[in-house]
Amino acid sequence: MSGTDYDLVIIGAGPAGLAAALYAGRARLSVLLLEKAAPGGQILVTDWIENYPGFPEGISGTDLMMHMVAQVNRFGVDIQTGEVISMDLTGQVKRLELNDKTITAKTVIIASGSSPSKLGIPGENRYLGRGVSTCATCDGPFFKDSVIVAVGGGDTAVQESLYLTRFAKKIFLIHRRDQLRAVKLLQERVKNNDKVEIIWDSTITEIKGGAEGVEAVTVKNLKTGVESDLAAEGCFVWVGTIPNTEFAVGHVELDEKGFIITNGRMQTSIPGVYAAGDVRNTPLRQVVTAVGDGAIAANEAMHFIENM
Repeated sequence: MSGTDYDLVIIGAGPAGLAAALYAGRARLSVLLLEKAAPGGQILVTDWIENYPGFPEGISGTDLMMHMVAQVNRFGVDIQTGEVISMDLTGQVKRLELNDKTITAKTVIIASGSSPSKLGIPGENRYLGRGVSTCATCDGPFFKDSVIVAVGGGDTAVQESLYLTRFAKKIFLIHRRDQLRAVKLLQERVKNNDKVEIIWDSTITEIKGGAEGVEAVTVKNLKTGVESDLAAEGCFVWVGTIPNTEFAVGHVELDEKGFIITNGRMQTSIPGVYAAGDVRNTPLRQVVTAVGDGAIAANEAMHFIENM
């Protein structure tokens, strides 16, 4: 294409980005969908999704994303592998710098998602990939008949701990409060599972091990201050997310945690630039809300182009 390469560039091919691509493709916009890894985002490592409408028996994260990608492909969306290094969003034409080329577009949707947060404790980085993990679907099979420590109390922590019971002989779920934050259904399941023991009002302060990997974690009771070592061969961490917005710093307005600030129409602080899904300051980070965000953002981009 001459001049502006695309009507719309979407950064990130998770649920939000795929939904945006679907709506924009159907609107006959020229669309580039950029993803630095594989289309699907973090949902690819989600074992089972029970709360996405239309699948009464549930569906695996991989299968749901495969369906979404196939649907987007029907409308001729250009899907490429690439990572945005920097941007210039100040002009009418937006410029995106990749490692090997520059892309220009009339509008941009940032749907780059988020990544698991770390505990920031001794041993965490040292044993990452050698007993420390944030992905039960990826690494659970390596812990057959093992003792595992899981950290967190939200939906992800509880759901992934339940998945790990397929492999581990014992799971200690460590939560810093005296009650879980997960939805009641998941709480009931985990409390009724004999393989899972919940350690309340606690956190871990160190991950210990040897040449082969994790051997123990140090557990601290936050009420008494008492610390003790708990033998374990694995440690799974699910304590929230951090936004993938490094490339957006200084270009669009972010909140104190680094999430992109938008209004209800997914508009950022820059005209013609939108954000959707887990990367924005949303009160709920679920597949269903990400898809809604993507649809709204694409619709807004379409109207913006029409009014240019």
